[in-house]
Amino acid sequence: MNIVEPIRKKRDLKKIESILKKQSLRDLLLFTVGTNCGLRISDILNLDVCDVRDKDYLCITEKKTGKYKCFPINSKLKPMFAKFTKGRKPDEPLFLSIFHNRMERTQCYRIVNDACRRAGLDCKIGTHTMRKTFGYHHYKKFKDVAVLQKIFNHCSPQVTLRYIGIDQDMIDDSYNNFIL
Repeated sequence: MNIVEPIRKKRDLKKIESILKKQSLRDLLLFTVGTNCGLRISDILNLDVCDVRDKDYLCITEKKTGKYKCFPINSKLKPMFAKFTKGRKPDEPLFLSIFHNRMERTQCYRIVNDACRRAGLDCKIGTHTMRKTFGYHHYKKFKDVAVLQKIFNHCSPQVTLRYIGIDQDMIDDSYNNFIL
């Protein structure tokens, strides 16, 4: 299993969003859901139009854990969902492939990986990068590992910090600031 990294710089996130915006609203929304909700790609791809249209909360049962999860849809996603779901059937998949089937994770990987490469990122990228990016920036903003641990359903704060790359940041910082 390859370990992917979060996107640590907000300017890189903006570059990726700009690239995806030029591609399609679908690709931009896919990335924005991933980085703003912290869901696994399997849960993002499992969403239907009725799960997000005119909703204040996103409520799902996680595919991996079987646990119920419900959280508010933020102000960045609400108008994107409204625009993207306008005129669509409630029971159709939110993210469709070009063949009008539910999008697959391999297609998402190509979209995210290509946009990151075009933005000049050379870190290890995958669909899980979006979830880790959410966690990284959530931790940087709130410094509350306990909440993030609960969001991710992790067993300990140490697992969460390692998962989002904060452990490595702290190790790098200690090396960079230690000179004999």
